[in-house]
Amino acid sequence: MRLALAPAFITIFISSIAAQSADDTVRRIRDGAAFKQATAFIQTDYERFVRELITLTEIPSPPFKEQQRARAYLELLRNEGLADVEMDPEGNVMGIRKGTGNGSLLAVVAHLDTVFPEGTNVKVKRDGTRLAAPGIGDDTRGLAVMLAVIRAMNASKFQTSSDVLFVGGVGEEGEGDLRGVKYLLHQGKYKDRIRQFIAIDGGDQSNITRAGVGSRRYRVTFKGPGGHSYGAFGLVNPAFAMGNAIASFSRTQVTSRPKTTFNVGVVGGGTSVNAIPAAVRMDVDMRSESCAELDKLNESFLAIVRNAVDEENRVRSTREGQVEADPRPIGERPCGETSLDDPIVKTTAAVVSAFGLKPSFGISSTDSNLPMSRGIPAVTIGHGGPGGRAHSPDEWTDVNQKAVVQGVQIAMTIVLAVAGLQ
Repeated sequence: MRLALAPAFITIFISSIAAQSADDTVRRIRDGAAFKQATAFIQTDYERFVRELITLTEIPSPPFKEQQRARAYLELLRNEGLADVEMDPEGNVMGIRKGTGNGSLLAVVAHLDTVFPEGTNVKVKRDGTRLAAPGIGDDTRGLAVMLAVIRAMNASKFQTSSDVLFVGGVGEEGEGDLRGVKYLLHQGKYKDRIRQFIAIDGGDQSNITRAGVGSRRYRVTFKGPGGHSYGAFGLVNPAFAMGNAIASFSRTQVTSRPKTTFNVGVVGGGTSVNAIPAAVRMDVDMRSESCAELDKLNESFLAIVRNAVDEENRVRSTREGQVEADPRPIGERPCGETSLDDPIVKTTAAVVSAFGLKPSFGISSTDSNLPMSRGIPAVTIGHGGPGGRAHSPDEWTDVNQKAVVQGVQIAMTIVLAVAGLQ
């Protein structure tokens, strides 16, 4: 007699098998002699890890000006014996650790850029194992962890089925708009080979980012004829149109679940207190965990801008010309997610659990947004270092040896398990 199984039961059964398979893979890696050899190497490699972290942090890498740090990182990748080490036209630096399989590719990415502008003092201040400097945790420590993972894999002669592409990427922060990973996946030489993706970004390794917060950013310029504040009083004023748009936008209702947000972060323009401005501008940021909610908010915002312009042209004189608005996109990060049932998520969670941490699943805005939006299984993991004050001048990270060793162990084990240990 054949029993009919409910779809929900089948899904749970298959999910349970996948989780068990992930646990078995992780156990096989950790119980092997090569893992013990890698751990011993990571411990002896500790001082080099700290030196590289300090050296990289003290190479300025402001938005759109990552070249100096990129060149230094390129040489570090070359020193680790990777194949095809190069800088692509967008400024990403990368190299391949060859696998034994069919040439499918796992991309492992940490970003080179920081949020801090040119001229920022990036000298590292050290107090015991506490290191403080702008950008040291986000994401310079991720870069250092990636180098340590490569060395540990080489020292213990691990072989993976998939090729692993290690990437120091550009343009992750702010108006960089994920330009590095966009090039990697849209135009780069490996765009058709990348089948899985891991970003190393952030500290907490128990938190696994498996979904990407999407964003739309605009710089909206309002223009008009301008004029003397007294002599031309009554003419249309682009500042009034912009103010009306901001006030209307501020009253927009958005969902808390999925979380959806908006902000007017920068305003500017005009020439004098006693002149009707000929142009003013505002920078707007909109974000959502949901692609549909982000689209809805985007349409609402553009309608608000149009309505504010129409109202200004209706209530004031247009004899010298009308007010116009130009909403120009300055950033778009796609939203997306990797299913909780995807092997890359289950494998990453199994590794985190194996090291005594409790995995949790987060939603954030990282380089993983791009592959997620294209259906490429992706997660973002932390580098494992205690730290704080990210994106502030007093950003810090702690490099006590125990945390460093475990951080590299976890990242290495995730890479090995996802790439398929031979």
